[in-house]
Amino acid sequence: MKERLLKTLQVALKKLAIATIRRYKPAVIGVTGSVGKTSTKQTVYTVINNDRRVRTSAENFNNELGMPLTILGNWNHTGGVFFWLKVLIKSVFQLVVKTSYPELLILEYAADRPGDIDYLLDIVKPQISIVTAVGEKPVHVEFYSGPEAVAKEKAKLVECLKSDEVAILNVDDTSVFAMKEKTKARVFTYGFSEGADMRIINFETHTSEKSAPDGISFKLENGGSTVPIRIKNALGKSQAYAAAAAASVGLLFGFNLVKISEKLSHYKSEKGRATSIQGIKGSYIIDDTYNASPLAVKSALEILSELKAERRIAVLANMAEMGRFSDKAHEEVGAAAAKVADILVTVGDKARLIAEGARKAGAGIAKSNIVSCGNSEEATNFLKRTVRKGDMILIKGSQSTRMEKVVKELMLKPSDAKDLLVRQYGKWLKS
Repeated sequence: MKERLLKTLQVALKKLAIATIRRYKPAVIGVTGSVGKTSTKQTVYTVINNDRRVRTSAENFNNELGMPLTILGNWNHTGGVFFWLKVLIKSVFQLVVKTSYPELLILEYAADRPGDIDYLLDIVKPQISIVTAVGEKPVHVEFYSGPEAVAKEKAKLVECLKSDEVAILNVDDTSVFAMKEKTKARVFTYGFSEGADMRIINFETHTSEKSAPDGISFKLENGGSTVPIRIKNALGKSQAYAAAAAASVGLLFGFNLVKISEKLSHYKSEKGRATSIQGIKGSYIIDDTYNASPLAVKSALEILSELKAERRIAVLANMAEMGRFSDKAHEEVGAAAAKVADILVTVGDKARLIAEGARKAGAGIAKSNIVSCGNSEEATNFLKRTVRKGDMILIKGSQSTRMEKVVKELMLKPSDAKDLLVRQYGKWLKS
């Protein structure tokens, strides 16, 4: 019964979303990729907002329910029966009575399973498509025949474009760059590689005098012009990629690089995406707990390696939905962690293979500093005993591992959790 009601709701939301698009005819920017979708979406919003009426999806509103919700209204969270009734009533009302509606929608297109992109494209096709990265072992690969099938699914977002539309592609990801052959649209590239239309150069990670993470800086280069970018509230090359993609959109909207640079300076990372939080005993936490995939974990480890610290502690939990690639993916992450961390703490059964990979790597880390914990509570207790002044602690895991609970226990001011951490509402607080 519950499943039937959910299916009915899904169909109703889809029809209402399609009708709303036809009624108001907004421009649409679509974002897809295995990592970096949300950061890219939010960075594009930072650049474009205030110059136009813009709406972007909240959190991970990127599937068969989330995308229609974004189209139908500025909803931030879902709820129970009364919430959905409210959504349906308001959606019908704005079809009957014309209201102020965004000129531009920035939407995420998730591809958890084959056919997902097709479903979302049935609702609305973008005029500008951004593909962030796929990686060798992308998240959700469990539901595909392999990484190539994941890339093929995501490529649909550029295949649908017309000749007068634009595909913005990450030139540094081989699978993404190859998508240029699959579209009639104009292709605009971004990345660190020479030849990128929007090239990132001179990337640096900053640490304050008090050893606190202090953001990133880099330069963006386009058509012979170069502009410096300084973002104090973000960390990692993934944020530089997001900024370059957003700058590419900015150029398409007629902004110059100086204006784009000024707008990017106001960007702040989303919760759980490599944000810096002050920890107990004079430590600092890199909270990257939103989700995890091999590419995302390796990117997070790179951030950890770039920050000054007395000791670098990596707390890594299970990576879900990896299917037959799971064992090897976890071991490879462990080998990468061994080169960076002074202490490695793994959380969960699958993550024991991260510890095993680190031991096999024999690079840098002492085997006595590799600890495997069965759950987050065990890891928290170990860390509370172990952490000391000057430590930099990276915490990361798939959503199902709920590693934000570890962050909450280790942060200096747990009372700030609602403002700083992911999943601090509704059902998440009950589980």
